[in-house]
Amino acid sequence: MNPVPTASPDVLSFDGVPFNPVPITPTITPTTIPATVPSTPVRALPATAATPLAEVRAGLVAAHRAALAAQTAVQRRLLRDARTTTREAFPPAAGLPVARPVVAVTAAPEGAFKPLARTDIDRLDRTALDLLTRGQIPAVFGPAYQQLGANPDIRLANGSPLVLHSVSEIGLRDGALGLGGLRARYTGNPAAAAVQAGQVFALYAGLHLCFADAHLDSAAFATTATDPSTESELELIVTDIDLVPRPHLTAEVLCGGSSVPVSVTITENAGTVIGPGAGGTLDTWTGRVTATGEKALLNEFHMAHLARGDQGIALGPEFAHYTGIRATRVPTGGLLLVDRITDFGGTRGALDQQLTYRSEYDSPADSWYYADTANESMPHFVYMETSLQAALLMGYYLGPTLTEPHTTQSLRNLGGTATVLRRVDLRDKTITQTSRLLSTTLLPGSSLQSFDYTLAVDGEPFYQGETMFGYFSDEALANQTGLDAGRHRPTWLADHPGQGSTRRIDLDARRRNPDDRLCNRHTLALLDWIDVVEGGGAFGNGYLHALRRIDPQDWFFSRHFHLDPVIPGSLGVESVIQAMQEWAADTGLADDLADPVFSIPANIAFSWKYRGQFLPSDGTCELEVHIKTVTHSATGVVVTADASLWKPGLRIYELEDIAIELTERKAPA
Repeated sequence: MNPVPTASPDVLSFDGVPFNPVPITPTITPTTIPATVPSTPVRALPATAATPLAEVRAGLVAAHRAALAAQTAVQRRLLRDARTTTREAFPPAAGLPVARPVVAVTAAPEGAFKPLARTDIDRLDRTALDLLTRGQIPAVFGPAYQQLGANPDIRLANGSPLVLHSVSEIGLRDGALGLGGLRARYTGNPAAAAVQAGQVFALYAGLHLCFADAHLDSAAFATTATDPSTESELELIVTDIDLVPRPHLTAEVLCGGSSVPVSVTITENAGTVIGPGAGGTLDTWTGRVTATGEKALLNEFHMAHLARGDQGIALGPEFAHYTGIRATRVPTGGLLLVDRITDFGGTRGALDQQLTYRSEYDSPADSWYYADTANESMPHFVYMETSLQAALLMGYYLGPTLTEPHTTQSLRNLGGTATVLRRVDLRDKTITQTSRLLSTTLLPGSSLQSFDYTLAVDGEPFYQGETMFGYFSDEALANQTGLDAGRHRPTWLADHPGQGSTRRIDLDARRRNPDDRLCNRHTLALLDWIDVVEGGGAFGNGYLHALRRIDPQDWFFSRHFHLDPVIPGSLGVESVIQAMQEWAADTGLADDLADPVFSIPANIAFSWKYRGQFLPSDGTCELEVHIKTVTHSATGVVVTADASLWKPGLRIYELEDIAIELTERKAPA
């Protein structure tokens, strides 16, 4: 097959990748949500119905409740311990400030639901509940829940009598399943109490913030009747919470001697537009307020649908035919790293325009990647992903793939350059992403777009770069020549047999030491071992080599992308960084530091080039790293390197001047 024509000789070398993914049924299976019913429906069995079946059912309910209660008790104890645990820094070197104790944060697992707003409120009295019945949600949970007068119909109890007295505990990681939960006191009907508890948690998680004009659809099913005059306690355990197909949660509520299933769905009112608007421009307010107090144009609901749902909802009816098939998408789960589009002035179909647009990403301190990285703050792959996802979003919205609407086109990043401008702790910060579309080039079966971007926090830039994306048809992805025009290029190690002594770094052994904080762990444990040739490599400063088995069940394939599984290129970069970090620690570069941490050094531009991707069927990923420089200073040490990655028989990634830094941990301000 002929190579894909491109705008430059550099891009001509990218001829695609044979697509042979693990079979995935190309359909979207939404979570089942009960039909809309009155907010407190009750189907209670008569108290006199003492049949053998009823006795068995009652026994099962009691056993289920006991099991859930036991699990919840264990979970609550673990959470309580985590919330009260403090970490003290190692003794600092002379003259360095002493770090104050830091309260440990319970990390969210990768893929956990990310609430649309956060609050420090963890209990509610009757006054707070009364405010929620009047729709005064920001007065209870704080300004992050502000909607500037939108959603007048979002109210606790939906006009029914309020049966809850108080909420004694509420938390995002509470409950036996770790998906969230609450405890409350109530008097009256257990189904009504269960529904209202579910509504409280839905508001607490900010599900209503997706829409500007919506209402709560709630349902519960109670199997026993109780004395309506008796004050009782309930416990709500969230069993599912999601934004697709509509913001919703399901839960089990233990109350009145039974387990009551409950569901709450945020449903748009009749006539409300929930997509991006009409006329080819973003002219619709979603109801979501941005971190700067402006009205969002697209929000978390649209990002979730663009990742794995209805593309017509995400980007407009022109994209609806891409739903359920392999097409351009943003990642999902813990790899979705853009939350909102806040400013966009372009018009769909005007592909020759240059335009600037802004977006936001909230980075909570409990994000999974902070817990799993060896870095002091955010790992480098998140810097890359959040900037690249922000860049491509509105370029795709303009419609380059719509010029051939019946051709399946997949998104691939081709390369770029990026520079960290300053070190910054991004925990609990909102990252503002400013992207510029520089050019769009349409080609038969493909199109190319180039961008530049800047990330900022608190109004100050900290990361900037340029990148190019391609949208490729199946035909354009039918061949692959990689970086070397189809020729096999061996690794340095294969080309220099027996040159220098080789030692192996066993990463599993290091990870088994809980006190070694310079390890990447759990979800970010991307390598198992590294072979080191001291004095080897292209620069004579050291050479690293690793081979990783690709498991089709690896977590990232279900995240990147829906129906089009490939390893994120940024995780290939991250694996190189990890090899460098492990080498630095093993070589003793941290020995002279009292409390060493890894970070991404500032003002070192690095570049990457991708000419292919790793598929679930590839079997292995091989990498090599050539240590380029090791620079010592009064504050630590900086290491730079060049690297390459191979799929079987073909080199497809090339990195230049990738860098890591070891320094003393900074004392909190």
